[in-house]
Order: sequence, then C-alpha cells, then structure tokens
Amino acid sequence: MCGIIGYIGNKSSAPIIIEGLKKLEYRGYDSAGLAVIHDSKISILKYKGKVSELKERLGKQTLLGSVGIGHTRWATHGKPSQSNSHPHSNCSGKIVVVHNGIIENFIELKAELLKQGCKFKSETDTEVIVHLIGKYYSKDLGIVPAVRKALKELKGSYALGVLCIDEPEKIVAVRQDSPLIIGVGKKENFIVSDVSGILEHTKRVIYLDDGQIAVVRKDDIEISDITGNKVINKIDKVTHKAEHVTKGKFAHFMLKEIYEQPQILSKIISLYTKSKSTIDFSNCSLNKEFLLKVQNVIIVACGTSYHVGMVAKYALESFIRIPVSVDLGSEFRYRDPVISDNTLVISISQSGETADTLAAVREVKKRGVKVLSICNVLGSSLVRESDYVIPIQAGPEISVASTKAFTAQMIVLYLLGIYWGGIRGVLSKNYVKNAIEILRSIPEKQKEIFNDEKNIKFIAKRHLHFGAFLYLGRNINYPIALEGALKLKEISYIPTEGYASGEMKHGPIALIDEYRAVVCIANDSFIFDKMISNIQEILARKAKIIIIATKGKVQLKDYTKEIVFIPEIEETFSPLLTIIPLQLLAYHIAVLKGYDVDKPRNLAKSVTVE
Repeated sequence: MCGIIGYIGNKSSAPIIIEGLKKLEYRGYDSAGLAVIHDSKISILKYKGKVSELKERLGKQTLLGSVGIGHTRWATHGKPSQSNSHPHSNCSGKIVVVHNGIIENFIELKAELLKQGCKFKSETDTEVIVHLIGKYYSKDLGIVPAVRKALKELKGSYALGVLCIDEPEKIVAVRQDSPLIIGVGKKENFIVSDVSGILEHTKRVIYLDDGQIAVVRKDDIEISDITGNKVINKIDKVTHKAEHVTKGKFAHFMLKEIYEQPQILSKIISLYTKSKSTIDFSNCSLNKEFLLKVQNVIIVACGTSYHVGMVAKYALESFIRIPVSVDLGSEFRYRDPVISDNTLVISISQSGETADTLAAVREVKKRGVKVLSICNVLGSSLVRESDYVIPIQAGPEISVASTKAFTAQMIVLYLLGIYWGGIRGVLSKNYVKNAIEILRSIPEKQKEIFNDEKNIKFIAKRHLHFGAFLYLGRNINYPIALEGALKLKEISYIPTEGYASGEMKHGPIALIDEYRAVVCIANDSFIFDKMISNIQEILARKAKIIIIATKGKVQLKDYTKEIVFIPEIEETFSPLLTIIPLQLLAYHIAVLKGYDVDKPRNLAKSVTVE
C-alpha cells in the first residue's frame, strides 16, 4: 500500500519524482524517499513524514541525474522512520530498490542473508529483496538476471523499481500481485503505481501483468516473463485529465469528491442508458443469455465497497428475485464457501487492486464461476481477471475516505438490477422507465442537499466534542448507517458504530447516555413509525440525536432541532441521497477537529496487501 514512481529521460529526475510522489501520497504517507543516479553515483534522500517535508529537504541540496526512483510509504514491516523509508540499498550501495507489497518469507531469507554477512539497516521486508539481488549481481551477469534469480526465492506480493549504478541507462520494473504501470513518453519513460502520478507527462501506459519484468530505458521498453521470454503488452491511453488529480477551489480532495457526485452519476446514467426507458450494457460484453441462467448471486467486497454490496443485496433481490449474499473478501478467502451451479460472483472494488477481493475472485475462478466486477480502474488486476466488467467511470479518487466511488458503484448496481429485472420479466416496462427517471433525478436532488451544507457544518460543530457516535438505519438504509459510521471513524478517529435500528434493544441501547450522539436515518419508509419508536427510546436515555429525514416530516422537529432534510424519493433509491449528509457531517467534524481528512492516520487508499 505504497506509491512508486520512476523516471528516465533527459530531464532532471528529482523534481519529476517529487511531484509524482505528491500525487501518489494517498497510497501511503508516513515516509518518503528517492534515489537518483548521476556521474557513477547513487544519491539517496529519504525522510520520515510527508512528501512536502521531503521536498523541503530536497530544496536545500542539489540532486542531479536524469534517472531515478521514488517511494511514499505506508508502514507494514517496521515503524515509520527514516531508516525504514525506501529506497533501500545493498551492502555495496550499487543497487537500490523501492517496493510495494509484502514478502511473506522475509524472516527466513533475512536469517540466511545475515549468515552470509549482509548487514541490514532497517526492519523492513523490502531490504531482503535488495540484498538478494546484490547476492546474485555481478558486472558480468548484469542486473536483470540477478533480479530474476532473486525473484525465484521470494514469496508474497511485490511491485519493484530497481536501479543499478553499473547500468545507469535503465530502470528494472517487476510486478507480482501488486500494481505497476509503465508510462510511455517521448524520449522519456516512467514507472508508476497509479497513472495519477504521471498524467502531467503522458497518458500512454502499459499495464504490466503478474510475473513480468520490464527494462525501461528513455527510448525503449523491453518486457519479459520471469523465465526471460519476451512478451508484448499493448499501449493503452488514459482518459483521465491532469486536473482530475488537483483540488481546484476546494480545501480538500474529500470535499471536492463529495461535490463531484452529481456530475459523475449523470455521466454514468448517460453511459448506460440508451433512452428514457432502456438500459444498455452492451459495451461491457455483458451476456444477456448468461444473466438469464443465473440462479444465485454472491457479492464480495471490502470496506466501503462492502457497504455498497449490502445496499445491492436489498435492491437486487427486489428487482430480480434471486438469492443474493454478501461476503467480506477477507473472510470469503479463508472459508470453504458452498457455491451452487449457475452462480454469478459480483466483485466490487474502487482500485481493482484490493488484495482480499482479488483473492476471493481467484478462488471462485478456480471453480469455474463467472465473475462480474464493478470497478473504477480499467487497467487494474480485478478488471483483467474478471469475465465481465462494468466500469464506474468516477475518475481518480484521491482522498483515502471513499465518497464518489461509493455512490458511483451503487448507481451502477441499481442500473444492473433494473436491467436484469427487466429481462427476467420481474419488472414491467413501465417500472423500468419510472426507475430510470428516478435515477435521472438523483443528481439534482443531491445538489439540493449541498445547499444545506451550512446547517450540516453547524450540526458538526455542536457535536464534535462527543466521545462516541451510534448510527442507526433500517432496511436498505442500514448499510448507509454502517457507511456513515465508517466515514466518521476513518477521518475523525471518534469511536463509531453502525447498527440496524431493530437491533438497538439487543445490546447497543446499553451504550446510550448523555455522552453519546446518535445519528438516525429516518427517511420516508413503510417502517418510518418504527424509527420514531427508536428515537423516543434514545431521547429517554438523554443522548443527543441527529436525524436525516425526508422533507415534509416536520413532526421530527418535536424530537430535535438537529435535522437534515433530503428530497422526497422512493425508499429503494434513498441511499443515494441519505449518504450525502453523512459524508458532509464526517468531513466537517474532522476538519473542525483539525485533522487531515485526505490522509487519515494509519490508512492508505488502496489495500494491496493483506
């Protein structure tokens, strides 16, 4: 869960690497470093802290050289420190490595290397890699064969950037279960973990596959498999624009991404609807005949995407009348699931590199099960390993706490469910038409909620001193209670819990007192009166209540002044609205508490390791 960037060309590499690291910092930000080759010497600069601090240190010295690699870290093995920061070098100092991933057998390898006289300077698993390469390296053999020999001893996941002082005209890049991309420029080339790091320089990219090694020179790229056989990977063009990875007028990426949601949902609806009454997934190669054969659906996802899957369970079962189960990828991979014939697995991931979700997909693929992925990154591992893919087209999401990807994933699954229910004959043509009209209205309704941001910020200010929050929701908004709670705990570090409201008396009510705030999702619903009962039970125990409610439910003002009203909408589609005030509430509480909402502590954007 780290960011890698490398440059080779005719320009000074250090400034390019630093700017690239700033754009990759959402992948890890407890330390950063870079290494540059110049005049038969490798210069390394690294620092515990953010990239801005590394940049400040770089400004105080000159780091010359037109080839270099850089890294921003999210600690796994070894605490955040300067010595544990990447790049790491071997004993001779001739070879340096940056690494994303985890080496599972590093303890055994380290013990053997210590016996052989290697001296370790860090607590990281990465340092094992560079010493292994150094063990096999000689001028006669060359750096690439040495890398290849070292890889045969490694177990785990890794994306590597390797420099060798004796071969300054190349960067060696390796991928195994961790993303790494080649950026193709004019008389310059790049390696990068995520295309956002190089968009200012090139939009032409090569996605490396697992087990591939690339030798990247300024005017040439050679790719081979681990045995040395040459392979040819196509060059893709990235459609994202450089401004997609800047904050623009907003104070934080998170706020920008919250406000981007109406535009993104409008784009998705336009992309997947042919007319006001027809949904079209033909561009996704989604086989209509196959969908008609499916008798069971399993959704696998992690974190925020898991909450999307929970919403989808309610919606899909209603739309297609087929059993739908939802599994955490991290649990699914370690049990022996019973998968019946004609099952479709739907995997959901913003990055397409989520390690646990990928492991679940690979497990079901072994059993011959078809996989449909809902993903934001077209060149990702998940996309390439799935049978069917529906891109969410949300653009780069930089803030660690996911917002726009959440609603983009949801609306794609709503569209899928409506389409599927239509072809199965469960939903009438009239219902499909009306449902599309409702979805088309969502972006404007979200904008209405934005008009109430001042009220949400006021509520945040009145409640930021509370030591704990409880979020309650019913039916299809139960997952939104979970997601609202997750958002707040991710960025404000306040202990929060999300519960189905009907479960309150089965335990959580014991926690309620005057020191806890309770957020109730009380939108218009056939079980609205039951939520009123929950609210009265909470008030009887003196907790402070914040209510998310449908406009017109003025009777709620009898219980609290802290109400955010959302536009009227059919309950089935209400999660696309109820989540917006919860995102804004979490954002403003965290900002008022003085936290960096885009880079919350201990978290990284893409969980590429277990």
